[in-house]
Amino acid sequence: MSSYRATRTALRAVARTSRLATSRPSQSRSFASVHTGFLQNNQTSQHRPTTTTSRQQQSLQRQSPFAARTGAVRTIFIQTENTPNPDAVKFLPNHRILPDTLSTPFIEYLNPRSTIAPPYPSPLAAQLMNIDGVTSVFYGADFITVNKSPDANWAHIRPEIFALITEAITSGQTIVTVSADKEGGVGAAADGAPEEPDSLAYDENDSEVVGMIKELLETRIRPAIQEDGGDIEFRGFTDEGTVLLKLRGACRTCDSSTVTLKNGIESMLMHYIEEVKSVEQILDQEEEIAIQEFAKFEEKLKSQKGPEATAA
Repeated sequence: MSSYRATRTALRAVARTSRLATSRPSQSRSFASVHTGFLQNNQTSQHRPTTTTSRQQQSLQRQSPFAARTGAVRTIFIQTENTPNPDAVKFLPNHRILPDTLSTPFIEYLNPRSTIAPPYPSPLAAQLMNIDGVTSVFYGADFITVNKSPDANWAHIRPEIFALITEAITSGQTIVTVSADKEGGVGAAADGAPEEPDSLAYDENDSEVVGMIKELLETRIRPAIQEDGGDIEFRGFTDEGTVLLKLRGACRTCDSSTVTLKNGIESMLMHYIEEVKSVEQILDQEEEIAIQEFAKFEEKLKSQKGPEATAA
């Protein structure tokens, strides 16, 4: 009886051992299956951001080819500076305006026709001149000065100027085109005259006094005037000791231009060069006509309403 019980106990132990042996592989396979599923889920989660990034790149490519190539959004920052002339504002688009090949340091457009005529037609200047209230456009090496009429409001004009300059630069539009004339050649003026070089440039035919005047104007005077959105031209030196100059850009129509000439330029030139006795500004034919017409208008107004009509 005891041997039967021992045999039965031994059989139960063997059966228990076999059940444990058969259950362990299933647990191992179950763990391996769960682990494999975790790896698959983890790999899928790692690929999802890549898919999202690809979609973002496609979106950027649709919005801007430049952004898709470089991974950045192309922007432009235009800085503005007020000038002593309340009717002129200087715009600095952080972009070169004049071509490097030009010998002239500035270009000034005084009417719509000049923006499309040789020697330097400019689509941007033509668009700016079409804005109501804009009277002239001045290009420096890296800035644009826009002059308006006294009755125009900057609050209405400035946004249009910003939009046109931004569009021209971001689209890669040529700001200034150097036209080729059949008779006058490249850079010839409308009348066939050759391109005028910088009036302050060195000329071996200049006298010693003229050379000193040009050097002072170039190194001391021009930088200050360019800061105010303008420039200066040297028109000659008379035997009487008078320096003939021409102010451009914002300084051309500024009320304080006479003060600039007398208290600034004249004082400096007379201090360093004893041959200089005075400084005068040369007016273009259009400016002389405008002054004469304005004087006639004042006389007519005075005769109609009396002396008090012109009192300001």
